[in-house]
Amino acid sequence: MNSAATRSEIRNSSGPERRVQGAVTGLRDLFALLGDLLIDGGDTRLALDRPWGRNGYGCPPSPAPDMQCFASSTASPISERAYARVELAREQLMHGAISLGLEQALDRRTEEMRCELRQHLGLPGDVDIVFSPSGTDSQLHALALTRSLLGDDVTSVVIGSDQTGSGTAASARGRHFSTRTAGGLAVTKDVPIEGLDGDAQQLPLLDSTTMQARGDIDEAALAAVEALVRDGRNVLLQVMDSSKLGWRAPDRSCLDEVSQRWPGRVQIVVDACQMRLSPARLAEHLDRGHLVLISGSKFFGGPAFSGALLVPRAVSSGLRNGHPIAPGIFDYANRSDWPAGWSDLRARSAPRANIGQWLRWEAALEEIAAYHQVPATFRRMAIRQLGEAIESLLMLSPVLHPIATGAVFADDDEFGFATVFPFALRRNGELLGIGETQAVYRALQLDLSGRFHGRMADVAARRCLLGQPVRIERPSGAPIAALRLCIGARQITEAWADDVTSRRINLDADIDRIVDVVAKTELLVSDVSSQDLRDICNAN
Repeated sequence: MNSAATRSEIRNSSGPERRVQGAVTGLRDLFALLGDLLIDGGDTRLALDRPWGRNGYGCPPSPAPDMQCFASSTASPISERAYARVELAREQLMHGAISLGLEQALDRRTEEMRCELRQHLGLPGDVDIVFSPSGTDSQLHALALTRSLLGDDVTSVVIGSDQTGSGTAASARGRHFSTRTAGGLAVTKDVPIEGLDGDAQQLPLLDSTTMQARGDIDEAALAAVEALVRDGRNVLLQVMDSSKLGWRAPDRSCLDEVSQRWPGRVQIVVDACQMRLSPARLAEHLDRGHLVLISGSKFFGGPAFSGALLVPRAVSSGLRNGHPIAPGIFDYANRSDWPAGWSDLRARSAPRANIGQWLRWEAALEEIAAYHQVPATFRRMAIRQLGEAIESLLMLSPVLHPIATGAVFADDDEFGFATVFPFALRRNGELLGIGETQAVYRALQLDLSGRFHGRMADVAARRCLLGQPVRIERPSGAPIAALRLCIGARQITEAWADDVTSRRINLDADIDRIVDVVAKTELLVSDVSSQDLRDICNAN
């Protein structure tokens, strides 16, 4: 299969040869290996380490049913159920492309997917959806729309800058966040995107002294916005619901105060890419006129790189009479990414077919639908029980040092309970540094039974995937990193059964898998030297 770069170069060449060859290439690509298609149309983070057979998140492009996966804060391997869905979706698109052409068939299917996503999330029909390859691409879409509404003098204020995506530092300033776009265009990282270049202020959430959430984040957010508006700037305020460590900030009352004090000067954008919020809370953000960033690849467990921006009617109606949109955004959007009613933006966008992005969203929709078919009472009970088990194991472990989880929100259905459980690692009373924590994270994913005997060999054989290490700065001493044990939609979906006994057995099996993850982590920290950990990772 041609790489995304090669296909983009074909489409961006000139003349009739480009038009013919591009059309043939697009249809031909549907016949590529499904695993190759699923990692196509993203950026370098999706690339496979070929000897290892997984991407940087530790995920292969096909199902990995033998892996103990509690990594939904980062990425999960595609499930067998979702893999079957994308196989069928590809076959259906092939049939549609024969009669309609690939571009029109994909465009029609994408519009149907918007309807499906609204239905699953309980969104009204007037909420527009802009699809994208990743949450970082969606951040650029949000910035472009905000500048169209408020004008060019926009400064981004990023709440939780220490717990958001790695590309946010660049995207918040309207700069390229990688060396290649999802469409295959070669770019220079951190160079301004045409029409989007601007400033950004970063407000971290973590108090590095206590390793708890900051208590003054509401005041800090209000002060930052007030100073910028007083200086004549408009503001894109990006807030967290929720962060890599499961935290939300600022408080709802703070966001309401921002809207009341500075109407027409501030656009709130909610980073909800973790999707750890109820449909009611999601609707509340949209009702307040907030743009919302979401993904299908975190809590819901679709394959990595499926982003979207939810645009409430109050915002989309304002775009019609707004400032012209930045031309550089069209390097980060294809025609079918924009809703059907956004005719001006669609007319200015290239008709590129991002097959990988589309398939990853097909997989995500399968997971979202399956999760919402589970009764809400069971979802809430299961998340509470699994969370209680994780908290107990972390508290009892001599190796795993828990870091504060987010506050409990009793009015948010099942997400009133924590679903992300961060912890640092310690040996002999000292917290491990970033390098060794990264080595443990990587070694957890390997079958290491050959290095141990008896019961320890059984524990070491388990292949476990956790949330990627999150860097934590400390006022004194070297930085450390937090791993994350996560409850995701698939734990709930796969535990559900019609009869009570089966549900109980399935939840107990989930808890047993969590025990296995903790036991292997303790084994690696307590019984494997730092040098051996490095050797294990370098050899695989």
